[in-house]
Amino acid sequence: MEEHDNMDYFYQQVLQKDVTRRLQVGQDLVDYINDPQRSPDVEQDKPRLDKTVDELTGWVNSSNFKVALLGIDICGAFVDRLGERFRGYLGTVLPALVDRLGDGKDQVRENSQALILRCMEQTASPMYIWERLLPGFKHKNFRSREGICLCLIATLSTYGAQPLSLSKIVPHLCFLTGDQNPQVREVATTTLVDVYRHVGERVRADLAKRGLPAARLQTIFSRFDEAVNSGNMALSPSHDRSFEDDDSVDGNRSSSAQTFKVPKVPKKPADSSAARRPSATSGKLGKYGFDLSLDQMNLHI
Repeated sequence: MEEHDNMDYFYQQVLQKDVTRRLQVGQDLVDYINDPQRSPDVEQDKPRLDKTVDELTGWVNSSNFKVALLGIDICGAFVDRLGERFRGYLGTVLPALVDRLGDGKDQVRENSQALILRCMEQTASPMYIWERLLPGFKHKNFRSREGICLCLIATLSTYGAQPLSLSKIVPHLCFLTGDQNPQVREVATTTLVDVYRHVGERVRADLAKRGLPAARLQTIFSRFDEAVNSGNMALSPSHDRSFEDDDSVDGNRSSSAQTFKVPKVPKKPADSSAARRPSATSGKLGKYGFDLSLDQMNLHI
């Protein structure tokens, strides 16, 4: 491609719909963007750059996983090259990456999550990114809903709770604890435990006011207790700030030292108890789910 080192040629290659051609030129497009000496005109024509990034989402959303991976790699090259100047394209690229968090291939899911985290590092703050990821909690694909929870766990592992307004995120996790898919329910609960590990008792206080079914709340609080008893907490000196300093999420004052009682679980007929048993798939996340890779979770379609 050396004889065609210009963005006009690059754009024409991105427009290619033929899978074979995309596979042939994809890596060279990555190399082109990564080499400023070869690509000095990347930002000279902003409308052309805008159209190029728009077209790249077609690569990311390709049904061919190799093309999807190349699309993610090319977008990643733009993130590395443009840094904060890529912020204007997040509204285009992030929805495509959320779609790919639900892909049937482990590598596609993992690379999508990795690029989202790179955007937090190089393009915008973690919370700026998360404000645009929130629709992913309601994604029609259950694997994407699951993937967005795993992405939050990865974000907390990388950045901790301080950069995040978790009070905006926890309601979505609460909703997913009642998801129709058992894998989503389990990973949402696991993610709440991870939030609790980083924030502490303010999370318990908030959940106690959210009207969750008593049995579900008791299960979540038991998982919180297990995290404390295992010494698996990850609190920081300013851990409460992500849930506001003096007020709880709904504005009512609440002390983190306050004792919270779980409502008693109403007695149910014996034959209905089976519906509350953990699913066979939930065990794949491990007790807390913090040290399992996406590959270990066997999320193939």
